[in-house]
Amino acid sequence: MDTYSILREIADSWVLLALVIFFLGTVVWAFRPGSSKVHRDTSNIPFRHEDRPAVAGEEAKS
Repeated sequence: MDTYSILREIADSWVLLALVIFFLGTVVWAFRPGSSKVHRDTSNIPFRHEDRPAVAGEEAKS
């Protein structure tokens, strides 16, 4: 068997399985309980300083 065929068999089976598991893990991590606060805070980043420019050292107010 040549190198291409061996690598193709590995990619078709184990690498595909690893990528599916990685994708499912990422989806579970994104929708885990308690992550809504982090997502809400991140989504409001563009609107934190809409009245005035940001001041160095100023913390986010929520």
